[in-house]
Amino acid sequence: METSSDPKAGHLYVVGTPLGNLEDMTFRAVRILQSVDLIAAEDTRHTGKLLQHFQITTPQLSYHEHNRQSRIGEVLHHLQSQQHSVALVSDAGMPGISDPGYELIAACIAAGVPVVPIPGPTAAVTALCVSGLPTERFVFEGFLPLKGTARTARLDAFRQEERTILLYEAPHKLVKTLADLVAALGGDRPITLGRELTKRFEEFWHGTLAEALGHYQTQAPKGEFTLVIQGATRQALALSEQAIRAELQQLLQQGLSRADASRQLAKATGQPKKAIYQLSLTIDTAIGDAQA
Repeated sequence: METSSDPKAGHLYVVGTPLGNLEDMTFRAVRILQSVDLIAAEDTRHTGKLLQHFQITTPQLSYHEHNRQSRIGEVLHHLQSQQHSVALVSDAGMPGISDPGYELIAACIAAGVPVVPIPGPTAAVTALCVSGLPTERFVFEGFLPLKGTARTARLDAFRQEERTILLYEAPHKLVKTLADLVAALGGDRPITLGRELTKRFEEFWHGTLAEALGHYQTQAPKGEFTLVIQGATRQALALSEQAIRAELQQLLQQGLSRADASRQLAKATGQPKKAIYQLSLTIDTAIGDAQA
């Protein structure tokens, strides 16, 4: 733990920076960035504006998604061989959250380099706190996979997720993501969308998934979005399972096999076929047992 006023040699400092409003910069963050030997920045031009505002002249080194593999060794060399103190910053918020910073942090820990957090804002928690949705248990999912089975699997998992769900999304992908969420979770699930957090045009929108989809289909999304989605209630999960069980019972009694009945219900409900088939195995009927 840091106890002195100056950064320690050979230490990595993970420094939170403002999401947008520069008044959210902490005194400690300014002091650390002024005092370290080097700043590893996601975008040196973007961070350069922040440094200029606070009259910080510490040299920068770019560290981002496309050069992280080569830069990790270089940063470790600064920390270990040259015993430099290094600060890691992202474009906004805490490094390591939905950015490649976590890989550098993990590499430092593996190499025995001390890592010191300098806390700052995080968009997900900022939006959660003012969402009006349950905060005692939540799960951060970052950005959804862009397409394919990975995206479908993630959305399928959300159906059974009882914790509040936090997502990030870019404006040009928001409508598709909302449409996919409506298909996966139903249109009546409560959601809060926060955009341009802490900035001049900060806005919070509250409603249901279906209402959100309709709103942003008519009003073009602008700015980066944080989505806060209420988790599934136990009552809803129980009713859903009860309804599917009843449908399965009926289909099995009509002569369909468990596999065919599960396939048909999966297509009709959007629920995972494997989960429905597992549920069908719990139905004890003479017809179902004969056709398993």
